Amino acid sequence: MKSRPWLVIPVVAGFLAVGCQSAHTQSSQQPQVIVVPPGDAAPSTDTGAPAAGDSTPPMKAPAAVPQTGPSRLSYNSCNVDGQYIALTFDDGPHATLTPKLLDILKEKGVKATFFVLGQCVEANPEVLQRAAAEGHEIGNHSYDHKAFTKAGGAGVASEVNQTSEAIEKLTGKKPATVRPPYGSTNTSITKRLNEEFGLKVVMWDVDPLDWKNRNSAHVTSEILKNTKAGSIVLSHDIHPTTVAAMPDVIDGLLAKGFKFVTVSELIAMDRPKPTPTPAAPKPSRK
Repeated sequence: MKSRPWLVIPVVAGFLAVGCQSAHTQSSQQPQVIVVPPGDAAPSTDTGAPAAGDSTPPMKAPAAVPQTGPSRLSYNSCNVDGQYIALTFDDGPHATLTPKLLDILKEKGVKATFFVLGQCVEANPEVLQRAAAEGHEIGNHSYDHKAFTKAGGAGVASEVNQTSEAIEKLTGKKPATVRPPYGSTNTSITKRLNEEFGLKVVMWDVDPLDWKNRNSAHVTSEILKNTKAGSIVLSHDIHPTTVAAMPDVIDGLLAKGFKFVTVSELIAMDRPKPTPTPAAPKPSRK
């Protein structure tokens, strides 16, 4: 078999297992990498449409949720009246770090959205149940972090269905949102996620690069500097430095007047941006 080159990206050691393993087995000082096939971290021309012979049954779409905002397929941020924002956490639930984060959120009275991996849901069911029971939104982040643009039609269906079914089994509720791994999607896949799977695609507009910069002060500074009304803030509850930053992040955002809601609540507030008024033509000097 002919070998092909691989792209090495510095992220976290054994990425697919990091979100599911105990914090005691992780070292914040250890160099960590993930090996990704070329193009996985960026959109490709693969449509993600059902492949020939795709026998994976589509997930039944959840009942429509009434909302006041316009119907969009994908959200990086929202246009809202008021200082509303959404904190989101990817790649868990983690056995020990996610409970620590839940303790912080409970103490601060903040609701967040967790975009979870199906394999980590199965590994840590009680953590997911606690997050849902405490009023946090649970979103779909695939089963094992495969890029949707490289998964093919059946692969996308499998990644989405396995995770949504695991979430529903434990919480009694289907997720309403999905975040593609690596943010890797395209128009066809995004449309399919909405229409076939009944999931709004949620991206982000604030990214502290907490997977790369394992420094709590850096995470805090980046989030406080870049968050604005309607922002969707990305971070990961599988890194000790990120969880440790959250008390200062939340206090800092509260001091700026921000109010915390889940992603679906933020989407429900979304409204069209005003159309700019055309400038009046200058009078002729003829």
